[in-house]
Amino acid sequence: MITKFDSLYAGHTDLDNIGYGGTPINERRYSNAHLATALSKAESMATLMDGLGYNCFWMAEHHFQREGTECIPNTILMALHLAHRTKNIKIGCGFNITPMWHPLRLAEDFATADILTGGRIVFGVGRGYHTREVETFGSPLRHQEANRALFEEQVDIIFKAFNNERFSHKGKYYTLPPEVPYRGYTLKELTLVPRPFHLPVECWQPIQGGSMRALEFMAKHGIHGMVGGGSAEGGAMHRVVLDWQTAHANIGKPIELGERLCFGFHFYMANSREQGMKEAAKYYEENMKMFGELRLVRAITEEQMEIMRDPKRAPTAKLPRIEDAVKAGGFLCGNADNLIEHIKALEKKYPALDRISVSLSVGVPEKVALEQLDRFAKEVMPAFKEAKAPQPMLVR
Repeated sequence: MITKFDSLYAGHTDLDNIGYGGTPINERRYSNAHLATALSKAESMATLMDGLGYNCFWMAEHHFQREGTECIPNTILMALHLAHRTKNIKIGCGFNITPMWHPLRLAEDFATADILTGGRIVFGVGRGYHTREVETFGSPLRHQEANRALFEEQVDIIFKAFNNERFSHKGKYYTLPPEVPYRGYTLKELTLVPRPFHLPVECWQPIQGGSMRALEFMAKHGIHGMVGGGSAEGGAMHRVVLDWQTAHANIGKPIELGERLCFGFHFYMANSREQGMKEAAKYYEENMKMFGELRLVRAITEEQMEIMRDPKRAPTAKLPRIEDAVKAGGFLCGNADNLIEHIKALEKKYPALDRISVSLSVGVPEKVALEQLDRFAKEVMPAFKEAKAPQPMLVR
């Protein structure tokens, strides 16, 4: 039964001249003052959602996005701020791109936020998908196997640090601690100071390709999976859900269909599905211009990528359209009845699913985003009678 409703905001500013016929993504450049509005936009969204019964407001870690598309570089720092501007809602790190961190610094920062907010920050990890970001920080991304190996070792270290009063680690990338002299003895182990108060740490990771290796790694650490998020075609993919269940069974941790997952969608509400698609088309297209080349929409060809860079050719070319996304189920569009029907069908198909995330496409301005989140909460969420906001937690 679906009882929790979240929303993910990756940090897009209000953009001008959007859609396939608008400014090409690589030609966008905004002032520092404009890029910083992503932070105040996040605060406006989180404070609104706090009073409407949403469960978690997620943000995404990204860097160097002078195009104004993903402009929050430190989700833990921002989450700490938002936790002190809100009362009930959880603030999610969706996701900390682990290869851009030293794993122990990431573990320390989260532990500090966990304590200062009374457990209202939700941890998240990811491998990254922007070469400009990951490779700039000195980690591999073009070499996918190296990226995965580094990521897996880092996550192993993080959970060792969270869950053990003392720990050490020797792997391909890290030896922790180094065996160095320290105040009269040789260093052999470390203690994370402070460790999180709230154990086990709730952790989430996006599921994109859904390889069995990746799913079993997540299951081993008890990591929850976020499916879709508006950039994976088809939204909640049935094959991934089945493989997720298999991965848990393979390591002796059987789960029910849909358990430990969140299905993510982009959405846009209007008085009818046709009106909604008409109003949201330019946002969908801007989102596709942003994500289409970044391994997140596998069906797009090299030729289509090239066309999307040309505002003269793109509007009339054979490119992904919002009508296709709505038909495939990855984009929720229409009135309350349309959205409720879709979500109720998910409940029936996946009995253990208890959470979905509804998010706005790149380019949706702040005013419209707030209107959409307000409308969803007031018109859709009441149809799910058991849906409840998280209980307030006191800072220790």
